[in-house]
Amino acid sequence: MAKLVEVTIANSQFTIKTDADEAYIQDIARYLNGKIEEVQKKTKSVSTLNVIILSALNIADDLFRERNKERKYIRDVEDRSKNLIDVIERQI
Repeated sequence: MAKLVEVTIANSQFTIKTDADEAYIQDIARYLNGKIEEVQKKTKSVSTLNVIILSALNIADDLFRERNKERKYIRDVEDRSKNLIDVIERQI
């Protein structure tokens, strides 16, 4: 059942309607705030919008890198599995 969860992101309060556990939503908010703080330390931008956009780009980059790693891992597992099947079939 959906519930309302209050979070603070970039010093702004948000109410999130979600089925997820409150602790999970708070973890996400903490993660996002951490990314925002990283960008604020590395850039001279004083615009909150620019900092949040750069943070979103960094998070998207992290996501795409992880997806690519996962795809490579799956390809490696599939290739190894095919090789093992070939070895087994030659032994039969």
